[in-house]
Amino acid sequence: MNIPKNVFTIAQFSDCHLFSDKSAKHFGANVWQNLTQVLADISLRKNIDCAVFTGDLTQDHSELSYQYFVEAVVQAKLTIPVYFLAGNHDDKPMLAKYLTAPNFHIDNIINHDFWQVQLVDSKSEIPSGLISEKALDALPQRIDPNKYQLLMMHHHPVDIGYYIDKHGLTNQQAFWQTVNQLNNTNNNIKAIACGHVHRASQYSKDHVDIYTCPATSVQFGDTKEKMASIMPSYRLLYLNGNGTIGSEIITP
Repeated sequence: MNIPKNVFTIAQFSDCHLFSDKSAKHFGANVWQNLTQVLADISLRKNIDCAVFTGDLTQDHSELSYQYFVEAVVQAKLTIPVYFLAGNHDDKPMLAKYLTAPNFHIDNIINHDFWQVQLVDSKSEIPSGLISEKALDALPQRIDPNKYQLLMMHHHPVDIGYYIDKHGLTNQQAFWQTVNQLNNTNNNIKAIACGHVHRASQYSKDHVDIYTCPATSVQFGDTKEKMASIMPSYRLLYLNGNGTIGSEIITP
């Protein structure tokens, strides 16, 4: 794909589900090897401006899994900023302890010439997602009305038609009410990109595009018992200067 010069390119990777044992497998996939394979591919691409990890770092909730995630990023020798969000499996204090500078950026807003990327926390006390009322109320103050907006989060904000929907965003109605109110004012929220669903799809709701990210671990089928693939993948998002977005899925 030919990338115009005024494009802001994001590598979104998600749902690596690491263990305290690098040889452990998740649904038949060696998730450590899959993650390192994805990060190695990202590091070779010179057009990427930043990477965003959209959650579910750990599967067994071990402290070692967080250390291995950092090790994988360091091993890849990424020269771009790496941002992150908590998934439903993740522990925020552990993320804060291990995902630190210089390898990681803790900002929840990413600014570019024409775009602003908002990292929206959807982690709750249960596997399903919840964006707090406080966070929804703060969103209008975070947004620069002169820039196009991409929202990134862990949980999916629309039902996508299989069992993962029971663990989706629980306050979808309040979230979309906030999005629509903002777009009625300046119409600059162009898209939402999320993780959690372990498959690559694209949807549209209320004139906003929704991109779901494939996992570095495994891709889900329609039932818990059936995996669609154990091949790792990630998504590239191309934020164009005219407010449009291009995207492609990379399977190294």
